[in-house]
Amino acid sequence: MNLKITLLGGDGIGPEVLAQSVKCLQAVEETFNHHFTYTEGLIGAAAMDRFGTPLPQATIDLCRASDAIIFGTIGTLKYDDNPSAKVRPEQGLLQLRRELQLFTNIRPVKVFPTLVNKSPLKKHVIFGTDFVIYRELTGGIYFGEKKLSEDGTVASDLCEYSEKEISRIAHLAFKAAKGRRKKLTLVDKANVLATSRLWRKVVTRISESYPEVQLDFLFVDNAAMQMMLNPNEFDVILTDNMFGDILSDQGSAICGSKGLLPSASIGNEHAMFEPFHGSYPQAEGKNIANPVASILSIAMMLSHFGLYEESRAVVIAVDKSMRKHVVTRDLSATSKYGTSQVGDFIAGNIIDSDENLNYNYENIGLGKSTII
Repeated sequence: MNLKITLLGGDGIGPEVLAQSVKCLQAVEETFNHHFTYTEGLIGAAAMDRFGTPLPQATIDLCRASDAIIFGTIGTLKYDDNPSAKVRPEQGLLQLRRELQLFTNIRPVKVFPTLVNKSPLKKHVIFGTDFVIYRELTGGIYFGEKKLSEDGTVASDLCEYSEKEISRIAHLAFKAAKGRRKKLTLVDKANVLATSRLWRKVVTRISESYPEVQLDFLFVDNAAMQMMLNPNEFDVILTDNMFGDILSDQGSAICGSKGLLPSASIGNEHAMFEPFHGSYPQAEGKNIANPVASILSIAMMLSHFGLYEESRAVVIAVDKSMRKHVVTRDLSATSKYGTSQVGDFIAGNIIDSDENLNYNYENIGLGKSTII
């Protein structure tokens, strides 16, 4: 297969972890006889420093012309520590999601058996955890109208959703549940928010088209608690933009490190794959960042294009790095391995083999769907 891939390293540790993903993709090319071409673009603070905008038009054009986008991270302390900054790096990512209509964010939360002792939760609570969060990505409070009074003492953010925005992601979530354990949980705040009540109305109606899927509802505060008390109760979680952002970060705590979990942002025509950890600027250039989330994101990308064996090979190589204790310091304080060494090990163990083919990580949460 030939694929044109845009690389957006972004800020902080983004370029470092992205480089390890490219190593793994090159290993996939060599092992499975594919051809991927890579083109780099600027986004976030890196783009602001050079072009004065967090998302240059050239980057948008590059992404539109690509088959897939692999994204690193975004944000720097320079802007995080300045609450009065009118333009922020994160605006570039929000704008890119809107420009490409990447309305569905898929965030799997699966505990590697070799890492159950790394979680702050008890082993018997998290063992076997395997759920996926479907987060609406281009609507809600993050994109609503924002106001600040002239004297700077009153601010507001509008949270707005349409039936169309809700229904298009709901169908994808139900299809995912249909191929998994046939359970979907809508997380909202319908006892308070009008938008949440619309979500319930639309999702309940759509559920009639998926009678084999059990639908239940949880308020977001209760869902956050249940994720910690009994994460195995969840299969597919469907929720809005802000709730999904918060819950997926909480999901990373179950697994023991933010550096482990990948994500995919999917639209009708475009797809972007990225770790869902932050830019971790304190670690920039120190070769200590965990590249696994970024590497598993390219496994999601391969699965997205129907390259299931290739995706499996990446996941098996990651699992081998865990079993052999070739990990970064966030997983082992005494580890002698850095970002690049872990990337080298995983890339070097991507092989065309039947070994452990039963360990497929549920195609990293994408089921067996090809391009949506």
